[in-house]
Amino acid sequence: MLKTLATAAALTLAALLPLSANAQEAAATDAPAVEITDFSMGSADAPVKITEYASFTCPHCATFHSTVWPQLKSDYIDTGKVHFTYREVYFDRYGLWAAMVARCGGEMRYFGIVDMLFDQQKEWAASDDPNVVVGNLRTIGKAAGLDDATLDACLKDGAKAEAMVAHFETNMQADGVEGTPTFIINGEKHSNMSYDDMKAILDAKLAE
Repeated sequence: MLKTLATAAALTLAALLPLSANAQEAAATDAPAVEITDFSMGSADAPVKITEYASFTCPHCATFHSTVWPQLKSDYIDTGKVHFTYREVYFDRYGLWAAMVARCGGEMRYFGIVDMLFDQQKEWAASDDPNVVVGNLRTIGKAAGLDDATLDACLKDGAKAEAMVAHFETNMQADGVEGTPTFIINGEKHSNMSYDDMKAILDAKLAE
């Protein structure tokens, strides 16, 4: 899914929020700064570091997570060979809202919700009606153990939404990412690939 950074930059605060909230309040200058961190798994001491840039509405990203991710996790991440970091890309409102729900679960639930979002992408993101999509995302959040009050708070957090977009834009520009999925493997940028292709790269890195 190749899109430009301008797509995300065009998102205004009013467009960012899936639930009604006072946009001026959300962007108040006296509000404390929101720090956005990336979620990772695997040993921090692993010899190979992978950062994946992906959008929850990207079909190629969903395919990667259904066909490559399970083997990558079991063969390299769970065995201590790879430290994996996921960086969300927001090319549209739906992708941002999905990330807000995933982050709502905190570190304990994050990657489980990520799996659900990709597994059910064709269902939850299929509607042109934003209200339907929000309802679908809430269903996923509740299936992951989040209650209505928690989801409401997360989906109305305008300050966090703005901080997430700023974090995404800074990282995308710094790493020269133009499409999703993109992988930064020990500092080298790679595009979407099969498991065999990724395995060859990882094994070569591990042999260095």
